[in-house]
Amino acid sequence: MHQQGGGGAPYNGEERQRLNDGNGQPGYNATNPNLHQNQNFTAQNTTHKSQPHGISNMIPSGQLLAKSYSVSADGSPSYLTPLQIGRHELYEMVPFAAVFGMQEKERNITKAFADYAADLDGIEADQLAYSRTNQHLSAAELSSRKSHASLLLIEELELDAVVLITTPLIVALFMAGMSQFLVGYNLSVMNSMESVVFVGHTTFEWSMAVAVFAVGGPFGAVAAGTIVDSRGRRSGMAIVTYMFLVGGLLQTFAQNMLWITVARFVIGFASGFSSVLVPIYLGELAPPTLRGTLGTLTQFCLVIGIFISDLLAFPFATEHSWRILFAVTVIASIVQLICYPFLIESPRWLLSRDRGSRRARRVITKLRGLRNEHEVDIEVNHFISASHAQACDKHDDHTSSGMALMTMLKDKQIRRLLICSLVLQMAQQLSGINAVFYYSTMFFEGLIDNPLLGTTIVGGVNVLATYVALLLMENSNRRTLILWSAGGMFVSSIALVLCLLGYFTKIASLFFVITYVIFFEIGLGPIPWLIVAEMFEAKYVATAMSISSQLNWACNFIVGLVFPYLQESLGALSFVPFAVVLFMTIIFVIVWLPETKGTTPSELRDDIVRSLSTMLALSGDSTNNEDHSSSVGNPIDVEWRRAMDDLRRQEEEDMQRGTFNYGFQPIEQNPVDAETDWRARVGGDTGI
Repeated sequence: MHQQGGGGAPYNGEERQRLNDGNGQPGYNATNPNLHQNQNFTAQNTTHKSQPHGISNMIPSGQLLAKSYSVSADGSPSYLTPLQIGRHELYEMVPFAAVFGMQEKERNITKAFADYAADLDGIEADQLAYSRTNQHLSAAELSSRKSHASLLLIEELELDAVVLITTPLIVALFMAGMSQFLVGYNLSVMNSMESVVFVGHTTFEWSMAVAVFAVGGPFGAVAAGTIVDSRGRRSGMAIVTYMFLVGGLLQTFAQNMLWITVARFVIGFASGFSSVLVPIYLGELAPPTLRGTLGTLTQFCLVIGIFISDLLAFPFATEHSWRILFAVTVIASIVQLICYPFLIESPRWLLSRDRGSRRARRVITKLRGLRNEHEVDIEVNHFISASHAQACDKHDDHTSSGMALMTMLKDKQIRRLLICSLVLQMAQQLSGINAVFYYSTMFFEGLIDNPLLGTTIVGGVNVLATYVALLLMENSNRRTLILWSAGGMFVSSIALVLCLLGYFTKIASLFFVITYVIFFEIGLGPIPWLIVAEMFEAKYVATAMSISSQLNWACNFIVGLVFPYLQESLGALSFVPFAVVLFMTIIFVIVWLPETKGTTPSELRDDIVRSLSTMLALSGDSTNNEDHSSSVGNPIDVEWRRAMDDLRRQEEEDMQRGTFNYGFQPIEQNPVDAETDWRARVGGDTGI
């Protein structure tokens, strides 16, 4: 890691004064006035958006966290604070993906690093006290210092979730959220329109128009992986927006069911594209402590889209106004196009193409609200180092999905995890949930007086259940939630079949559909996606999510196409196939699925120690007393320092042996001739 600098001494009043001397600028180096460093967060007057004021104002003199030195690849010194080091660890350990419910993982990593850094600070404080007083700190003093330092680091790292919300990030979130809103809206908009759109259509025509949405989905998901890697995330957002606009126009001005079917395919393509692009784009823009939160917000946008489509159906699901429901997609797409010029490119993508990209540095400056080049350098290094750590090919930070997939399949343990994630994606869709969102209005006909009201209630409950799921995921194991979810859906589907067979009142069917949706949202809804981010190392997450998305859309298509025929052929037993899938899911989870809920703090701490061990080994090298710090863990910098150390040691050995080449050849003349020649050149006369 980084050598805790200055021989282990924390900042004191004299050192702070010296570091604020010169031009009155923090970080002024008295030894080299031309060198300005980003100062430790305990230095005064250094607050900015990436370094809030909490620690700098709260730690009293004599109880300050230690400095951390690092050396960049060009050999220039850089001073890293424990706060910056903590950010680096979060960058490396949190996947570049905005996933619903990932906040707990972010908090666990934050706490593990804060505990680790506080221990190092306590050791240094004890060493400093012993060097001054010949006495060690007491256990109570060490405990107090550790608690204080740990809490302050946690506070500062978690404040990133507030202070790093900049205008470019808000614009990106709005665009991404609008795309996910359109995914949810178009997922459910056909639910209430079956009886009013082109009256007289066949069951096949309608079911194909509904299900083809899920045909376009996997094509969009596949295309997204290739296009956003080659053209960039910002260009990908433009493609999504235009696809939604074209599809919305086609279905708004459709002349027959064929037009609507084509439009639904286009919108499905855009939805599949968005489902892959949005988590990656937001994950690469957001600081690590915000990725789970942004993933949660986009999930809420999706379920709110479903609910809004149900609400708008009340006034507009008529033979004369149904086109207005389709026009919502057009309006939302136009709003996105208006915002598009303000959208920024992903700095991670820019740096993957060119590590020296000036455009990436400009983007990072705006995205993080940074003020000087050194702060930008540190943030750039965070991105590069994390991209390297999360790459399957350590010689290429820009790993293709195909290469990552082959790497996953070759490893037996990772292959098993991949199978588990794919089975859960199949279970999510084949459980029949989208039969409810696609056809609940048709399903409720004859069961309740107002089928549209029943559909809207289900949509509202879906939003509330998503929030409940977020709370449950904070405190519950993933396997437990999936078992409760699949078990509750299984019981609800059996009870629903009994309602349809006449064993319960028909109105009870609405209650069991609601419980069916609630149990889905607390487990099988979010966890198959969250579990991908938790089961796999960060370098495999994007590939696993892409494959999972494609399979999810394929199963979605099967349900959307087949359910109308199940209802026609099986009648009251139409939910029995879904009950069978749910029962098999329960068996699979019990037998095969590993628990993935947050790695324990001790395991996370071990991961942090391992990730920093190379640099700690360098800094603890007993062969010299210099600071071998890390440029926030960049493996290139580690190799650079090793090479420089080897070169320096070789030069020192040559100097001791007298064989070192100082860059010039000795003068090959005898002393007498040399003196005569010297007098001649100076005096101009050999007789002088």
